[in-house]
Amino acid sequence: MKLFNPWLLLVLAGGWSGLAPAQLQLLPDREPQPVFAGDARTIAVVWHNAGRQPANAEIHTRIFQTTSATMVQLGENLWKKLQVLPGQTVLESVQFNFPEVKAETKFLVQWLENTNGIIGVTEVRVYPTNLLEELKPLAENRSLGVFDPQNELKPLLKNAKVDFVDLGNAELEHFPGKLAIIGPFALKAQAPDGLARRIKLLAQKGAAVVWLLPPDSSEKLQPSFYLVPEGLGVVVVAQSALVPDLPVNPESQLHLLNFCELALQPQFLTLPDLASQP
Repeated sequence: MKLFNPWLLLVLAGGWSGLAPAQLQLLPDREPQPVFAGDARTIAVVWHNAGRQPANAEIHTRIFQTTSATMVQLGENLWKKLQVLPGQTVLESVQFNFPEVKAETKFLVQWLENTNGIIGVTEVRVYPTNLLEELKPLAENRSLGVFDPQNELKPLLKNAKVDFVDLGNAELEHFPGKLAIIGPFALKAQAPDGLARRIKLLAQKGAAVVWLLPPDSSEKLQPSFYLVPEGLGVVVVAQSALVPDLPVNPESQLHLLNFCELALQPQFLTLPDLASQP
């Protein structure tokens, strides 16, 4: 295990242009890639050969766990011999093992050609696997209401030991709990008749509801999510596209938690005060 000074972050991130070969390039990500802690987590990388000759490189990887003050090298491995034709762009997926973390933690994957030439760096944000345990205090340790037509959410709640009532087997509008999640839906056909009316009745009694809508193929412009006050409660209506691949996508689980918090403690939008801005 090796410790590094923080200034090396700049070097690892490609700040020293002399490290990068001109021919084979690792195209940078727009955002850090999110994964859960654990083994065989998949990272996507895009390679481009900017040269006029085929690129044949033996690619090695180094993994670093970082904080604001230190970098710790966790391992170094040979990945594969990569062949990219002139002008070609190639999408690859690579699996890495990430240690358990207690909170969001930054990792860097350094890509090297033949262990000495740094081609680029991939930033990864690793999250703990128990994110959905946060639903317990949000529901005030009462059972969560769940209508889960794709059976995506219920297995996750069981693993997180979150008590819930399956609203697919009960009268949704009579659910006595504080918080309910309806969806996500893959198709409109998965939504039962009268679902909107039943959700409205549930919210009117004081429940906080998160309704994850099925995809809409119309070209009508719609917000990605919005709040609807109903009686004593609030419904957060959100597009299912904001929570894709719930079992493996930590950002989707974080979005779901944020929607639940918003339904319980709504914060309605206001007009911007332009006069107070510089």
